[in-house]
Amino acid sequence: MGVFGLQFVACVYAQQPTLITHYMFTNMATNPAFAGGSGGINITGLVRQQWMGWKDTDGTKSAPQTFLLTADSPIRKLHGGIGLSISQDQIGVFKNIVVKLGYAYKMEAWSGDLSFGIQGSLVNISYDASKFTPIVKEDPVLAEIEGKKSDMAIDLGLGVFYKVPDKYYVGLSAENILQTKGKKTSYQMRRTYYLNGGYQWTVPNHPAFELLPSAQIMFDGAVLQLNASALVMYSNKFYGGLGYRLQDAVSVLAGVVIKGLRIGVAYDISTSAMTKYNSGGLEIMVNYCFKIDTDKFRKSYRNTRFL
Repeated sequence: MGVFGLQFVACVYAQQPTLITHYMFTNMATNPAFAGGSGGINITGLVRQQWMGWKDTDGTKSAPQTFLLTADSPIRKLHGGIGLSISQDQIGVFKNIVVKLGYAYKMEAWSGDLSFGIQGSLVNISYDASKFTPIVKEDPVLAEIEGKKSDMAIDLGLGVFYKVPDKYYVGLSAENILQTKGKKTSYQMRRTYYLNGGYQWTVPNHPAFELLPSAQIMFDGAVLQLNASALVMYSNKFYGGLGYRLQDAVSVLAGVVIKGLRIGVAYDISTSAMTKYNSGGLEIMVNYCFKIDTDKFRKSYRNTRFL
């Protein structure tokens, strides 16, 4: 892990945002304006193992792992909704835990629903320098960071989300706007922008089939990342499709909806230079929405294709 150690100390900014294949179902993780948009208490859990089988130079398994939990609900008295997101990213000896709490104000606009969101985030980053393997003996950089280190940072996020029920949605958000710096390490939050969109199209003469294309663009000031996918939903119960992540992977997605419980699986086939060092990535998502009385909200909130 010597390379990771040197990069962390020399680099001012934090690691890049987490890559999620089920991005079309986890809007709450990147856009606070989505809070309350599902018409109930909406809970999503996700586990991701990237680059399965990948090991570092000393043979230790250190492929990135991600755990994500989001929850949101409409709050009538607040004219919108609230949302919570908890995530953990582990890459070798590095671990990031992020907690986000947000609020969205909702209003009717044109033929759909427009919302504006704001969130605060609390980040804990930690690493164990004793597990670094130096590339050269008596590495002076590693000598200065012996033992376990951790740091905390607080930052801010903003977002806007527009949805025309049963047709399309589009969202724009930014997180880590303040780019807060850590006090105990060289860690600094990296401002990241997200542009998400999705469309719902019922196949003519075959109403049981729906085509659900979607896309996500992420930009952190240095790297632009594109995700694109197309799912086919059958009878509101089964779906499957393909995805593509620019210069990273091709994905196969499949899922089932059982009495409101959505279970999805995605397998990533690496297309980058990492291909020969891993056997792909696996991601599992579980979602359920507890419907509540939202009579004073628009009836259009009934649609939950994209959560």
